[in-house]
Amino acid sequence: MKTDVTPFPGRRIEAAVLGASAGGIDALLRMLHDLPLPWHLPLVVVLHLPEGHESHLAEIFAERLQVPVHEAADKMPLAAGHVYFAPPGYHLSIERNRRFSLSCEPPVRFSRPSIDVLMASAADAYGPALAGILLTGANNDGAEGMQRIHLAGGITAVQDPNEAQISIMPEAAIALHSPDHVLPLRELRALLLQLESAHVH
Repeated sequence: MKTDVTPFPGRRIEAAVLGASAGGIDALLRMLHDLPLPWHLPLVVVLHLPEGHESHLAEIFAERLQVPVHEAADKMPLAAGHVYFAPPGYHLSIERNRRFSLSCEPPVRFSRPSIDVLMASAADAYGPALAGILLTGANNDGAEGMQRIHLAGGITAVQDPNEAQISIMPEAAIALHSPDHVLPLRELRALLLQLESAHVH
């Protein structure tokens, strides 16, 4: 992988959206631990949990990451350098004004929050200034969302299915469109650091 100072010449990446399902907590912790400070790129995560479970994701990750971690709330603006998790039982969208929106629309692909809903709305809000990353998971949520990011000119990256704890989710995204990057977690982390440098420059 090229390690130029600006790995995406002429690009400014303004946000990254991440999706995961089964195996996702471990994968995300491995990817996001010890992010270098100061960190600027906003990260928004949909991680599927069994319906009706209380989510402690924000607390779990806040204890383990150096960057600020929040559960996203309706109308909350995205702040630089923060990590946001979708609350359970709601679809999470990003509006054109770069604020979150929560809705109780029916589940999409049996999931609420839906990775597709987050990614499609983020693609509309950010266009080519967005990066989407899809990790391990047991269904095909996220494949259409990644395609929407790709069609909007954004950057798409998928965990290598051979490494993923459950390969169904990354394989579905690869089958629907050709992601810009198919990488193991270690290299996805390196890509995230490159996206951060493309955000700062």
